[in-house]
Amino acid sequence: MTGSTDARPESGTAVRAQRASRRTVGWSTPFGTAVIVAVSLGVFVLAWQAVVVVSGFPSFILPGPWTVALRFGRAWTDGTMWPHFWTTLVEVLLGFAIGATLALVTGVVLARSRLAEKLLSPYLVAAQATPVLALAPLIALWFGTGLPSKLVITTLIVFFPVTVATMVGLRSVDPGLLEMARSFRATGSQLIRLVEIPAALPAILGGMRVGATLAVIGAIIGEWAGGDRGLGVLINISRGSLFDIPLMFATLATLALLGVTLYLVMVLIERRLVGDR
Repeated sequence: MTGSTDARPESGTAVRAQRASRRTVGWSTPFGTAVIVAVSLGVFVLAWQAVVVVSGFPSFILPGPWTVALRFGRAWTDGTMWPHFWTTLVEVLLGFAIGATLALVTGVVLARSRLAEKLLSPYLVAAQATPVLALAPLIALWFGTGLPSKLVITTLIVFFPVTVATMVGLRSVDPGLLEMARSFRATGSQLIRLVEIPAALPAILGGMRVGATLAVIGAIIGEWAGGDRGLGVLINISRGSLFDIPLMFATLATLALLGVTLYLVMVLIERRLVGDR
C-alpha cells in the first residue's frame, strides 16, 4: 500500500512536467512559429504606422504600410516588378552557387594544409577587409555592366564566410573518427567525402545560411555599380526619375522577402541533412 501511495505523487509530478514540456515545445512547432512571426509582423506594422502618424510626413517621404502594400500589389500585377526581380534572382542564385562551391573547395584546402593557410590567409583577410562597394566600380569596368560583373561581386561577398565556416568545421572533426577511418584504410579523398565533410556539415551549412543572405546584398551592389535591370536598379529609378517612394519601399520589401526565403530554404536543407540542433 505504501508503494502505491508513494507512486501517485511521482506520477502526478511526471504528468505536470510532461504537460509543461509540451507547452514549451509547442512554440517550436510550425504552428507556434507561425504565430510568433505573425505577432511580430503585426507589431512591426503597428509601430511603422505609429511613426508615420506621429511624424506627419507625407507619403512621398514616408509612406505608411497600407500605401506600400497597395503599391507592392500594383507593381507585381502591372509587370513592373517581375523583370527586375527575375534578374536579381538569377544573379543571386548563380553567384551563391559559384561562391559556395569555390569556398567549399578552398575551405577544404585550408583545413588540410597549414602551408596553404599561411600562404592564402593574408589575401583572404585583405579581400574581406576591403569593402565590396568600393571594388564594385572597378569590377564593372573590368567585366562590363552585364551578368559577369554581378556574379563576380556576389561570389566575392559569399566566398569568405563559407570558406571560414568550412575550414573551422573540418578542423573541429573528432580525431577519433579520423583514426577509425584510417584504421579501415580509407584514402584521403574518402576521408574528406565520407568522414570530414559529413561531420563538419552543420558548420558548413551555417556558413551557407549567412552566404545566402549576403548574396542578395552582392547582387544589389553589382546593380548599383552598373546595369539596366534588377531590384537595385529599380530602387534607383523609383527614388530618382520616378520619385515613387512607395515603389521604392515595395522593392525593399521584395528584397527582404527574397532574403528571408533563401534563409528559410537553407534552414530546411540543414534540417533535412543534419536534423534539428
